[in-house]
Amino acid sequence: MKIAIVGTGAMGSVYAALLASAGHEVWAIDAWEEHVDAMRAKGLRLEGASGDRTVKLNATSNAGDAGPCDLVILATKAMQVERASLSIKNSSLLKAETPVLSIQNGLGGPDTAAAVLGRDRVLVGVVGGFGASMRGPGHAHHNGMELVRLGELSGPVTPRLQKVEALWRGAGFRVKVFDDIDQLVWEKLLCNCAYSGPCGISERTVGEVMSDPDLSKVSAACAAEAFAIATIKKIKLGFEDPVAYVREFGSKIPNARPSVLLDLMAKRKSEIGVINGSIARVAAELGAAAPVNAAITALVLAKERALGCK
Repeated sequence: MKIAIVGTGAMGSVYAALLASAGHEVWAIDAWEEHVDAMRAKGLRLEGASGDRTVKLNATSNAGDAGPCDLVILATKAMQVERASLSIKNSSLLKAETPVLSIQNGLGGPDTAAAVLGRDRVLVGVVGGFGASMRGPGHAHHNGMELVRLGELSGPVTPRLQKVEALWRGAGFRVKVFDDIDQLVWEKLLCNCAYSGPCGISERTVGEVMSDPDLSKVSAACAAEAFAIATIKKIKLGFEDPVAYVREFGSKIPNARPSVLLDLMAKRKSEIGVINGSIARVAAELGAAAPVNAAITALVLAKERALGCK
């Protein structure tokens, strides 16, 4: 299958390397010129939980170079989705039947993509338990390899979604498909809330937050608030104890630094607004409150300003 991956940062590089290793024609599309140049010259190196490999693939900063693809994976950060979706729409990547799999943290990414590309074209992916980071241009690492959740943005599981499921499973990923898009998104969102903000503020890994007597309470409160808001929204979740759920998740990637922390370390603006911030926002819309997630969001935003994040 011919696959374009728009946004090949840490997680996009994991997808690109493993899908290319499985024999697919992969086009890595990214605005980071040094990364593109390194992939062109030496291939893409991925090390960590899936082993250590260097794979050859196609790399470009111009989406039009790839031509029509069978699948487009949109793996940018949430704040870049609209611009990336426009670049996809205005390029030659899409055939009439090409689905776009939108994979972002937090809430809102796939809906933003659908506003540009149309709801019928968009699939939703939620990926958790990888703890990926960039070691340098053309070189990514990941601490775990837990679960890829897939669903249609509109409606239940379809034959095209099952085809995409088989593609990912064939590349070595553990995959689960969902009829209920809200369950798919919120189960991962609870884990993001538990660790993204607390790790970012404290500059600790997931395991360090879990083992600290005070930070672990903050992490648990973030998860409990998110669970309470999901309950008010009548979202079906596959567990009843949110704290046990996020601790089991975190125990599999103790050395991981969530993307919010990595962004702060690099003096980049983070996705805190669509992670912990989304819980406070949805709570307000429901006439409820999520004070811990609101406070965590405010502290991360203040830290971004202090660091001069761009």
